[in-house]
Amino acid sequence: MRCYRGRDGASRMRLSGATVGFVSRFVPDAVAAAPPGPADRCFLVAGRRLLTPFPVHGELAGLPEDVAWVPLGALDGVRVWAAGLTERIHGLGRWRGWPAIAAEVEEPLAALAGRALQVVTWRRTHRFCGACATELVDVPGEHARRCPGCDLYVPMQLSPAVLVAIRRGDEILLVKHTYGPTELWALVAGFVEAGESLEEAVHREVAEEVGLTVDGLRYFGSQPWAMSGPGVVLTGFMATAPPGAEPVVDGKELARAEWFPLNDLPPDLPPAYSISRWLIDAARG
Repeated sequence: MRCYRGRDGASRMRLSGATVGFVSRFVPDAVAAAPPGPADRCFLVAGRRLLTPFPVHGELAGLPEDVAWVPLGALDGVRVWAAGLTERIHGLGRWRGWPAIAAEVEEPLAALAGRALQVVTWRRTHRFCGACATELVDVPGEHARRCPGCDLYVPMQLSPAVLVAIRRGDEILLVKHTYGPTELWALVAGFVEAGESLEEAVHREVAEEVGLTVDGLRYFGSQPWAMSGPGVVLTGFMATAPPGAEPVVDGKELARAEWFPLNDLPPDLPPAYSISRWLIDAARG
């Protein structure tokens, strides 16, 4: 059984290829009309760790008085909040990284945990104006800040990235990176440059990393990604390479690139909660 997010923002459970019912609906916003209520869901972040299980506000005790609660939206009509702590407080639960959480909990809680981590990280790393060094202030109703000194507007910007599942007949191209989880076989991926379309970024990354040209580029889906920094959105594509095409790795970002039969893939693939794995699974049907 798999949980996935539809275009309308609702999460559904998928069983044997059939949609069996709505589970939850999350509506994002940044409106803080009132402080958190006792039944509101809370996501506490310390560094790159989140407190689990995710408590409601009425269950929390022993937090610093100056905790700044940030609104994330509403889950099934219940308000959701995030807060960043300077250090982990023990006795409240278990502090875990987002990959471990996303591997176990269902949507939309996994995505909400990622959203909390990204928003809190952005707020921690964007405290001062980049133009005049004045401390920024929050813009009400937005995940954005403004400089009271020079009026610079600083929104929480998104960092789009692309990844592509490339097929050559009944084979798929998998790569190993020189950074990150280097033991995994993954897909060609990279960040979108200024002035590029998503499609142009795919063609550039494929040419740069494996020296190939691809055809039949088609959109697959997207996923917010909390492992690569605040505001990262992954956009997945499918593409094909011509018969006989062989990859040549750049030696900088990639260490290896190989074709694998779709019916005989290596065991060290991306985790099941990632769009990389969704693309691989879709390619092999």
